[in-house]
Amino acid sequence: MNKDQFEELVKDGVAEIPERFLCLIDNVGIVIEKRPTIEQRKKFRLRGGMSLFGLYEGIPRTRRDNGYNGVLPDKITIFMEPILEAARDEEDAKELVRDTVWHEIAHHFGLSERGVREAEKKRLKKRK
Repeated sequence: MNKDQFEELVKDGVAEIPERFLCLIDNVGIVIEKRPTIEQRKKFRLRGGMSLFGLYEGIPRTRRDNGYNGVLPDKITIFMEPILEAARDEEDAKELVRDTVWHEIAHHFGLSERGVREAEKKRLKKRK
C-alpha cells in the first residue's frame, strides 16, 4: 500500500467519527509518518519489537482555558509502517487505522490511556 492509499484510510477513519465529536475537534492537525522517531520511541520506552501506531501531542480540550489562544495546533501522528506490518490484509489495515484515529482523538478530548481503552471496549461492543 502506498502513502496515498494509506492517507485515504486515515480520511475514512476520521469520517467515521460521530458528528457530535467531529464538530468539537479544534486546532488539531493529523499527519502521517512512516515510523516514530528515535526521540518518540525513547519517550514511550519502546524497545525492539514494540510498535506505536499513533501519537497525540498537544493540549487536550479538558485542559484548555480562557488563556488558550495563539498556540500551535495539536498534532495527531499516524504511523504507516507499524500499522501495515501488523495488518493481515487491507481490511485489517483499514480497521487498525480507524481504531488508531479514534484512539488519538480520544486523547484530544482528555481521556487518559486507561480511559481510552475503556471507551474502545464500549465502542467495539456496540459495533458487534
